[in-house]
Amino acid sequence: MKWPEFNELPLDKNGPPGNAWGLFGEDDQLGRLNLITPDTVKAAAFEIQQGIRVSLDWPIDKPTFPAFKRPRFQHQLINLAPRAINDEILTFNTQCSTQWDGFRHYAYQDTAQFYNGNTQKEIDGSGALGIDAWSKAGGIVTRGILLDWYGWSQRNNKAKDPFVSGAIEFADLQQMIKELNIIIKPGDVMFLRTGFVASYNKFSSEEQEEFSKQSNGYLGFEANRASLKWLWDSRFTAVVSDSPSFERSPIAGPHNEPGVSVHQWGLAGWGMPIGEMFDLEELAEQCAKLNRYSFFMSSMPLKVPNGVASPPCAVAIF
Repeated sequence: MKWPEFNELPLDKNGPPGNAWGLFGEDDQLGRLNLITPDTVKAAAFEIQQGIRVSLDWPIDKPTFPAFKRPRFQHQLINLAPRAINDEILTFNTQCSTQWDGFRHYAYQDTAQFYNGNTQKEIDGSGALGIDAWSKAGGIVTRGILLDWYGWSQRNNKAKDPFVSGAIEFADLQQMIKELNIIIKPGDVMFLRTGFVASYNKFSSEEQEEFSKQSNGYLGFEANRASLKWLWDSRFTAVVSDSPSFERSPIAGPHNEPGVSVHQWGLAGWGMPIGEMFDLEELAEQCAKLNRYSFFMSSMPLKVPNGVASPPCAVAIF
């Protein structure tokens, strides 16, 4: 298919800015996951050279006190005595730890429209835009690339506090990509390491609880038209970070260009999954050790009918 130019957006001229509604069909449920074709998967398989597997999920009870005042994970063990058998009950908000944001999660705020123009009324009680569509299609299985900005920033004296609102500047990402000779291919998933997980893991339990009360925002991807154009032109099938917010938060703050938001344009406009709070620590170690920043990746979200979000159950393989 012919990929539209960024300046051709919005495709639906009656819709909000930046939308690509109709690119994959009016009733499409997969968005940019459509870029994961059989050829994409076969090509990604060549990334498997050493057979090294790396889990990309943080423990589901981390952070201990979730961001944005979301409820904590609960685990109840049920012993079926007198038999030596255990069941369990898990209770959790799918946004409380490592997650994929599905297309029901975030709409264009001014028009209250989700991907492909769906409204809340249209998705209520229907299967439209449920995250189970991703699993039915075989999950997110493709090539991944790591942009280890945290490691790069420490080497270049550009480190920033991941617990304070700030932008990982687009120009710095471009410089890092050039220095490390990272090749981007259509259908890739882009992983961005901000240092959030690395820094959080150093907290005591008291510091973790205190941190949950902070309202300073988070370090994240710089959202402006230049950076969104790059996301569009690169044809990433999804984007991921280790932070509670992929883009700088608050995501609707005055620091953003008017009308520009990765959550709005990416999720609601393009159907581009956004992953947050992924554990990229071991991944960064392996990439540095092997001196390669691309890998095969597989993620199978929970097949929850009409689901909004899901733990990724993701693995990288070198």
